[in-house]
Parts: sequence; C-alpha cells; structure tokens
Amino acid sequence: MPHRFDLAAIGAGLGVADAAGAVERAAGVGAAVVTAPPGTGKTTFVPPLIANLLLARASGPAPSGATPAADATRGAGAPTVLLTQPRRVAVRAAAARIAHLDGSPVGAAVGFTVRGERVLDPGHRLEVLTPGVLLRRLLAEPDLPGVGAVVLDEVHERSVDGDLLLGMLAEVRELRDDLIVVAMSATLNAERVADLLGAAGAPAPIVEVPSTLHPLRVEYAPCEHPRLDERGVTRGFLAHVAAVAAEAQRVDRCDALVFVPGAREVDELVRLLRARVDARGGGVEVLALHGRLDAREQDRAVRGPGPGDAPRIVVSTALAESSLTVPGVRLVVDAGLAREVRRDQARSMTGLVTVSASRASAVQRAGRAARLGPGRAVRAYSEGDFARMPADAPPEIASADLTDAALLLAAWGTPRGDGLALLTRPPEPAMHEAEGVLRALALVDAAGGITALGRRIAPLPVGAREARALLAGCAELGDARGVAEVVAAMSGDFRDPGSDLARVLAELRAGRAPGAGRWRGEARRLLRIAAAHAGGDARRRVAPGAVEPGAVLALARPEWIARRVDAGSRAYLLASGTRAALPEGSPLLASSWIAVREVQRADGRAADGTGAVVRLAAALREDDALRFGAALRTDRRAARIAHGRVQVRQERRLGAILLSSTPVAASAADTAPAIALMLRDEGLASLPWSEAARGLRARLALLHAELGSPWPDVGDAALIDGLEEWLGPDVERFSGGSALRSLDLATALRRLLPWPDAARFEQLAPERLAVPSGGSARIVYPEPGTGTERPIVAVKLQEVFGLARTPALVDGRVPVLFHLLSPARRPLAVTDDLESFWNGPYQQVRKEMRGRYPKHPWPEDPWSAPATARTKRAPTP
Repeated sequence: MPHRFDLAAIGAGLGVADAAGAVERAAGVGAAVVTAPPGTGKTTFVPPLIANLLLARASGPAPSGATPAADATRGAGAPTVLLTQPRRVAVRAAAARIAHLDGSPVGAAVGFTVRGERVLDPGHRLEVLTPGVLLRRLLAEPDLPGVGAVVLDEVHERSVDGDLLLGMLAEVRELRDDLIVVAMSATLNAERVADLLGAAGAPAPIVEVPSTLHPLRVEYAPCEHPRLDERGVTRGFLAHVAAVAAEAQRVDRCDALVFVPGAREVDELVRLLRARVDARGGGVEVLALHGRLDAREQDRAVRGPGPGDAPRIVVSTALAESSLTVPGVRLVVDAGLAREVRRDQARSMTGLVTVSASRASAVQRAGRAARLGPGRAVRAYSEGDFARMPADAPPEIASADLTDAALLLAAWGTPRGDGLALLTRPPEPAMHEAEGVLRALALVDAAGGITALGRRIAPLPVGAREARALLAGCAELGDARGVAEVVAAMSGDFRDPGSDLARVLAELRAGRAPGAGRWRGEARRLLRIAAAHAGGDARRRVAPGAVEPGAVLALARPEWIARRVDAGSRAYLLASGTRAALPEGSPLLASSWIAVREVQRADGRAADGTGAVVRLAAALREDDALRFGAALRTDRRAARIAHGRVQVRQERRLGAILLSSTPVAASAADTAPAIALMLRDEGLASLPWSEAARGLRARLALLHAELGSPWPDVGDAALIDGLEEWLGPDVERFSGGSALRSLDLATALRRLLPWPDAARFEQLAPERLAVPSGGSARIVYPEPGTGTERPIVAVKLQEVFGLARTPALVDGRVPVLFHLLSPARRPLAVTDDLESFWNGPYQQVRKEMRGRYPKHPWPEDPWSAPATARTKRAPTP
C-alpha cells in the first residue's frame, strides 16, 4: 500500500494547514498558485498534501479521458510528487524536514535528487530536486511518466531555470490534463503566474495564505563606512556588521541569523565574529552557511538546536532568505546586500556583482526572526538606504549568460524560446550571442536547431560548455580522469592570485586548497558521466597530469582563446573581441596564448587599460589554439578606404585575433564592403558630397518630413541601411583603383525618387524661386539632422518690390523664409511675411540705406515701385 503522509503531524502549528481545503480544491483544477509568507510552512505541508490527494485519486475510479501516462500509474500505486527547491542545500533540508515530521527516514517516503547525489527508494511518494535536475528530466521524458504533480517552490526568485520550468510545464499540461502543477512563493506576482499556468483561457486559481508571524521589532544601525566600493563589500562595513551582530546576540541571548551577500563575506564575517565571541569568553557557536560548503557543514547550520546546545550565530548568503529555514532563530542582522547576475553585453561577460538587496528581500530576511515568537531584526544600514533599495530584484533571465538556457530551449524544440510561454522573454542580444556560442561548440545549427552532439549534451547534469569540454576532451585528449579534474576545477569557483588554473589544480591535487574534498567529489561525478556518455574515449589513458588545462578550457569556451596584444604587455585580446589583462606577476605572462575561463570588469592599473581583468585562465600552445578554435577561424578579404581609394588585405583570423595580413589587389567586389565599413566608422560625411548632391538630399528630406511616403527617408541611418538601393549600381562600376571622389552622389540619389510622384518633384521642391525682378534666387533647403525646418531664399531687397504674398513650397505647406539683402549682399531683414515688412519695418530700412546706397532705388512706396536687380542709372537693355 502506498505511503500516506501524516498531515496532522506535518501541519501541526503551521499556518498553511488552515488552508488545506482551499489548496486541495485549487489543485483539483489541475494548476494552482499558492502565496504564503515565510514561516507559514508551505514547503513542508503542501507537497505531502498533494501526494495524499493523488493517493485518493488513485484509489478511485479512472476518470473519463485519462491519458496513457495517467493510466500507466494506476494499479501500480499512486503517482509521485516532485518538489523543486532553488538550491541543493534547500533540497536536502526540505526532504529531511518533511521526512522527520512524517516519522520516516529520508529516502523512503521522501527522498531527494541533486547534482551528484540521489537518496530515493523505489517506493517513494515525494522527491525533492533542483530546477536544473527537473529540466533535464523533462528533456528525457517530456510526459513525466509516474509523476502526478509538480510543486515549484520559491518561484519569486525568478531564476532562469525556474522561469524555463514554468513555461515547459505549461506545455506539458497540454499533453497531460491529469498533471497537477502548483507554483508557490512568499512574494509573487500571482496573477501573471496564474495566467501562464491556466487552461482554456481561464487562469489557475490562487490561494493566499495569511501571515502567521509573531510581533517583529525592526531597528536600524547605520555605518560610518560605505558598504561598497569598486572592489565589493568594504572591510569597514563587514567589521560594522560583526560588531552589530555580536552585540545584538549578547543582548538577546538567542540564535541569530546574519545575512551577507556572498561566500567570501560569510567566511570573513565568521572569522570576525569568532574573534569577538572568543574575546568575551565564548559560549556562542558561529557557523557558516553558503553553497561552497560540503553537505555536512551545510546540514549542521540548518539543523535545529538541541537541548543544552549553545546559542548559535549562523552567517548566511541569501539562500536562508526564503528557500531555507534555519530553526530556532529569533534575531536577524541584515547587511542589506545581495549578489545578482549582471551582463556586460559589450565585453560578452557575465558575472555576479554585489548590489543593494531589494526591499522585498529585506522584508523576507527580517521575517525570519518572528517565525517562532516575538523577534528582532537589525538592519546594519540606515532607513534612507532601505528607502532607496529597489522594490524587487530583476529576473535573472534579463541579465544572465543564456548559453545553457539556449541549449535547453533548442532541445525542447523551441529555439530562442519562440512559442514558449515565459514570464519574461529572453533579451534578443543575449540570446543571439548564446546561439553564437552554441554554434561554435557545434551544439546547434545555423537556424538554432539542436544538433546530434547538442542532443547528447543537453540532458547531461553539467553546463553546456563543461559538458562539451568533458566529452570532446575525452575524445581529443585521451585522459578522462585528467579532463574531469580540469572541468571540476574550472567550474568549482576556485581562485588563484595569478589567475593560473594549473596552479589551482596542483593545490587541489595536493589537498592544500580549501574545498579540495568537494573538488574530488565533483571530479568523480564528472568521470562517471564521461564513462557513461563518451564511450571508449573515456577509457583511454595517458600519463597522469598530461592533460593541459588550457586545452580543456579552449574546448569549453573557444571564443575566449586569447593572445597577448604586444610583447611585454599584460593585455590579451580574446577571440570574442574583448580585451582583458592578467594580474601583475601572473605566471601566465610567460605564455603568448592563453585560454580564459573567467573575466571580470575592472579599472585602473589592474586592468592595464583594457577595462577587464582575467580571473582564471591557463597557458595554451599556439597549435592547440588553432586546433580547438577551428570553428572561429576565417580567411577573408578585408577592404577599406584609404586616401580615397580601396585597399585590400587578405586576413586570417581566429575570431577577432589577427593571425596574418597580406596586401592584395583590389577588385570591383571589394568596393561595397569597403564603403560600408567606412560609412559605419565615419558616417555619410565621408562620401564626396557635391553642392548639387547636398541640395537634392535636402529637398528630398523636406518632402519626406512634410508628405511622408512615398517620398524617401534620406536621413543618415536610412541611407546607410539602404546603401545598395541608391548607391549600389555606382559601387559596382567603381574600380578598386579609382578615387572615391569620382562617385556622383546626386545621380545616385535620384534613384530614390518615387515614380510617378517624381514628376512633381520640381514643382513641390524647386531648386530656384522666380522673383518679381525677372530673375530667380536659389532656395537653400535645411540639411537633414540639423534641426532647422525652413527653406531660405537670400535675395536683394529691390528684387522683390511689390511682392505681398510670401511664396510657399510643397503645395503651399512650407512658407519660404526671406533673407532680404543690401546691394552689398549683407542681411537687412529676415521675414516670412513680406506684406507686414513693406507696411512697417521697410521704412526704417529705407531711412538707413538710401544715404549709404544712393545709386539703388529706395522708393517711399515699395508697392508701386518696379522690382529690379539694377541701379537707378543703369540702362534698361
């Protein structure tokens, strides 16, 4: 008989237990959204509740229209429930907590699966796992046979994996109407998630569980030091947090939870707190909690205090904010900082940066102090800092490296996420770049579809780059164990002052580096994956240590193969086009070629003028660089305009790295690329614009501004984008040896005239304007992009005597602006209302000018005087 969870024991004292009926009714629809503040017990109670609901269904008659996947589970026990938690430590803690309350051992009714570890008996009812594990399981078995429900916890964290899971499970529900999907969170835009998971045009029902928090006192303890500088969290602020936490715990004499942004800050604060505790005589246990610790240390921090245990101060990253409960806490000290993914699109770099946490995070952290009784939260910053925090953290998909996500989407059959319902669409530039990386790794094709190699790699419990390096490394380099050790080291967040991966490996192999045990475990896991998926390649052996770390790095990330810019320089040019510098004194400076694993933005001397610093890399032989970067190698003609002529060089490149460059003779086919490059770098002003061409362009610009289509846009961007349309025929005839000045831009622009409307061009925007003297004056049209709008006619005042109505162009839409000139062609007046000028300002002009220019007519009545371009004594021809 399948196990039935003891909901009375599990839900005792939990606020969410009061909403059991509402959750059951909502889940009965097939999808539900549960919002519940921290401390209400949603993670502990809802999954067993759903498991019991499935057991009740399995005991009843088969519903009409049941799917084959549902039928397969009937008669063989109730379907299982999958519960996702965003982090491995939270997975283990959730499984242990539910099993403990249910009175069963971990692995029996409740088990868990994380990367490299699985504790699960065949008869289990509930499996806790990370989103990444479930994503890859979906690729292997999209209909999730044997699974009756999926509960997605902490959806508000908006991780990339979590967002992808929501979209994919919404599609799975279309295949399996019996599958229950429940999304849970402490803070969540419930309506959007409900719409995504809904069916038949109706959103999924929302169950809101009220808070059960006890009274909470929030205090502020501002710091005189800045919290952050260009290097991250300042030492002065960490010392302030340590002082605040130690004093608050001394006063409250209870278990305390301290939030800092990252593992480095956790370890440093633990050191500072232990020193303070020891100085006052001990009696308090200080523990660290972050993702780099091994499972035993993590479990020790999240285990509840026992009788007679000393009070504890647990220093944690954000993983204890919502997805993990640290029992016994009545005091919270919050540094108000968080690690968030940030993408530098220009340099193709993604990394974690330290920023102010969101106000929503600060509220959740504080709430951890009031779960068991009245609590206190001390924010180690000012109320003003809290007010300036962003309301919510941005979704990870908006700024993350999307390489792994792009591979998963391609394997799911929705390249780039096209057609998949997602809470946030992936940014197009980041997705385009990710697909480029996958193409270089031969994991997707030109259309973004999955390749055979990509289909092998996508389900593996390893990142796309690491999996490609692992399998290709076994095939190319021979020593599977050595490759696995390198991949484990490069992906394990290990550091070296000189950024040298080889030195990191040596320290790990000798057992001297922190985390060596974790590295050995990961290397063994990777070796098992290689043995299972690389076939005979994983069994080949070469001499121990013969695998060069640089070769493995190059296989993982060929676009970050790099070569030194100049002899003696610390700056390297990556194949992707990014420049970065090695740290001063790095042993890698002896190598002209390196393979880079990690780059970080930086300024000043450390970056050597590049704007970035290499944080982890390995030496690489040139032949290996060319071999493993073969997909990035190009051999092309590079044409440019120099001194008015086309010059061409035959270039061999590895991405952006120039390998060789040889001058060759220019051909007609080189002209268009050369001109396009010139325009992209220097703009349209680099072309030989004649006066006629400028005037024609200005006239067309006025017609486009006033009439729109079909009159063409002749702005800079439009002409550059449409270069082939108007300048193409001339470029084709342009000889590589000809001077650029031979291009006739006026004739080229006339190709843009729209027919049959072009027949009215001279009428709508004439080149010259007839004036009463019998002559004509040139119309100066405003140039595109100058901001002026009026066409100008500069003419001697005497030539327009008697002209009352100001002429207008473009079918009377645009009045001409007259610049009335003296006989010496100096400006006397500017007007677009000649009638008002003759009746007013003209008399003042006449008074000032007739004595200065007595030979020219200055009649008292300009209305009756004949217009003339001549002096009074000049004979009429």
